[in-house]
Amino acid sequence: MKIEEISARLAGLAVFRGLLEDPVLAAYSALIRALAEGAGRLAVCEAAGTFEAVLFAADTDDLSDYIASAVLECENICARRAARGALSPALEKALHSELQFLEELSALGLDELLAAAGRDGGKLAFLPRWTAHPTGLAAAYEARLSEMGQLGYGMFARHHVFMLSDEGRLTPVRHPDGQRLADLPGYEREREKIIANTKALLAGLPTNNVLLYGDAGTGKSSAVKAIVNEYAPEGLRLVEVKKNQLYLLPDLMDKLAANPLKFILFIDDLSFAANDDNFAALKAILEGSAGGRADNIAVYATSNRRHLVKETLSDRAGDDLHEADTRQELMSLSARFGLIVTFQRPDKALYSQILLELAKQYQLPIPSDQLITRGEAFAIRAGGRSPRAARQFIEQCRAGVL
Repeated sequence: MKIEEISARLAGLAVFRGLLEDPVLAAYSALIRALAEGAGRLAVCEAAGTFEAVLFAADTDDLSDYIASAVLECENICARRAARGALSPALEKALHSELQFLEELSALGLDELLAAAGRDGGKLAFLPRWTAHPTGLAAAYEARLSEMGQLGYGMFARHHVFMLSDEGRLTPVRHPDGQRLADLPGYEREREKIIANTKALLAGLPTNNVLLYGDAGTGKSSAVKAIVNEYAPEGLRLVEVKKNQLYLLPDLMDKLAANPLKFILFIDDLSFAANDDNFAALKAILEGSAGGRADNIAVYATSNRRHLVKETLSDRAGDDLHEADTRQELMSLSARFGLIVTFQRPDKALYSQILLELAKQYQLPIPSDQLITRGEAFAIRAGGRSPRAARQFIEQCRAGVL
């Protein structure tokens, strides 16, 4: 292809137009445009240097792999339609054409670009050369289309844990907690209920919203994060939502409903004051709203309170004429979670088991009897037995603090 053709086809991208917003590919496009417009030697050198600096800043010199990765993870209409099995012939034709072009483009090095522009590469020998090679991009993307429901597209293909901003935008967590189920000794029976519910969500079966209730430090949040890490390769994603963001959930759920992946909306350490406006918002989300809940979404929440609403003796001694109705209203929120899993503070036997399992994971060469005695003493100082206290004790032993 001549450089004018390359520039025109790059400018005319429709399905993959989002690629032009990528800093590396935007700089690459500027270099191609400079060559196509017959820019002078200095302008071409500036465009080439700018592009290569941005490429190197992305921690790579391999443009072929960079383009292939960007294309495979690009969110576009064809990816969304293919995930729903609704790719039209017109879109399929446009997709195939652009994929073939991008595959050819990704294999071009600087010398090939200069040759396509009719320029002597020898006069620009001082410019760095990036790595370029055939990628099989078109075939790889066609294969990816058939797996969109499991691998996702866009940022959902690159990340599996997200935060919700106060403006309602999803932001990927680039370094999520790497907790795994194998790292969590004890509470296997409790976690098995949550795992079964999560598997039902992944299989498209009826799924319950889940409330993990119990004492502090018993591993409620860790259980949710570990389950998401375990099943992320099967299409599971987690969105962490703060209590003061609950009013944003209806819009978020509408957006996620069309996504082929499965989502857990995770609310950590949930509790309400009796006059909290978020109380009614969550009730409507869990059950009772006109829109209902999409089949690919479930709400998982953790709390130290069984009934979620803080209630004092003075509340019960107030002047409410319909006290029983009010109390039922306050207790109704937790009843809207179809699955409630209780994490109780461990007894001595379970705490000892957790200590021994963690010591094995950390390869601590401490005799079992000494480990348990010292761990019990640590738990007393820490305010009571819990998996959190056990892990803190083992980590401090591993670091040589204790």
